[in-house]
Amino acid sequence: MLMTVPQGQSKLRIDKYLAIHVENSSRTKIKKAISEGLIEVNGRKIKANYLVSGGDIIDITLPSYSEKEDVQPENIPLDIIYEDNYLMVINKRAGMVTHPAYKNYSGTLVNALMYYLGTDKLPKLNGDKTGGIERAGIVHRLDKMTSGVMVIAKDEDTQRKLSKLFSYHDIEREYHAVVWGHFSEKKGLIDRPIGRNPKDRKKFTISEKGKPAQTEYEVIKEFDFTSLVKLKLHTGRTHQIRVHMHSVGHPVFGDPDYDGRKAHGLQLTSKLKQRINNLLDIMPRQALHAKVLGFSHPITGKYLRFETELPEDIKCLIGEL
Repeated sequence: MLMTVPQGQSKLRIDKYLAIHVENSSRTKIKKAISEGLIEVNGRKIKANYLVSGGDIIDITLPSYSEKEDVQPENIPLDIIYEDNYLMVINKRAGMVTHPAYKNYSGTLVNALMYYLGTDKLPKLNGDKTGGIERAGIVHRLDKMTSGVMVIAKDEDTQRKLSKLFSYHDIEREYHAVVWGHFSEKKGLIDRPIGRNPKDRKKFTISEKGKPAQTEYEVIKEFDFTSLVKLKLHTGRTHQIRVHMHSVGHPVFGDPDYDGRKAHGLQLTSKLKQRINNLLDIMPRQALHAKVLGFSHPITGKYLRFETELPEDIKCLIGEL
């Protein structure tokens, strides 16, 4: 597979860059491929610390991996915001898969937790010897290319209690996103049920047969043809924000699955088209970040609230806008 690094790309380690841009990959798989000489840049073999820059041509041949691979501990750095004896709160980077699944048995958050906490200390909710490792400690998820704050339980009791908080919606969750277009009403509630897309089982859509879903939005700032919005979840459906924003004609900027990589409501000139392409190069993922997470500690009862900064790619996008 050949890919060209877009002009304007800031220097970034190639293992990090490819883990973000190559589907079903991870830094571990990328490093393995580099060590085996399966990745070249501009016709030459490189090391994992090579810094990509605009115009680089990358030739990739990723080795195939068994879909039945065991989930193993991996020394993957975690951005830990808070930790005590019962739980930890992290700031997940874009590109990290939450749970191991088909073609993603490596480089996930669970792999990192297995290394950091130890497999013998992970919550074991299903009573078997593996401890249901694919769910270990995790009570909610963020999409692979969505960044932001997450809470992880460190024991079974805490995991059950946190899961109840999420199921009862007793959690404060606030996201920030750059979306296409301007809203006629600067704040409101989107109340539309969400179900699987019958034409593509990996996607979701508005469906009367779906589950109830409510997303509260408020415009923070408007740009020429996009808006920065604050979003609060009242439910927790898969892809909820991305589906809801798409359903009201304001897809999340850069979203490859819900029409976020094409212009909306614009008469395109060649100059404007070039500008939009440049912006999309900056944001190869959906411009969506889980900014705030607040909840009552399931053991101590103390209210905890965590707020994270927007990641550099979204900051850069907003700066250009």
